[in-house]
Amino acid sequence: MNLVPLGDRVVLKQLVAEETTKSGIVLPGQNKEKPQQAEVIAVGPGGMIDGKEVKMEVKPGDQVIYSKYAGTDVKVEDVEYIIVKQSDILAVLQ
Repeated sequence: MNLVPLGDRVVLKQLVAEETTKSGIVLPGQNKEKPQQAEVIAVGPGGMIDGKEVKMEVKPGDQVIYSKYAGTDVKVEDVEYIIVKQSDILAVLQ
């Protein structure tokens, strides 16, 4: 089953949080927040959204940073995804 976003929606797969710091300190699981860093899995077609032309600026494979409380969590075939509006994406990592 594939997720196909509509309009200006983007399907993201959250990147795994590191469990150790660069100096080798192990972080306990309950103290970690979910990172706001994700990989773009699928992109909607864009087009006219609420009377405005929306051009999709991200593409599958991009790594992005998105707003902390943005999106809807979904689980498809035991894989968790987040569906957000393109406007909730703050930056593309290069």
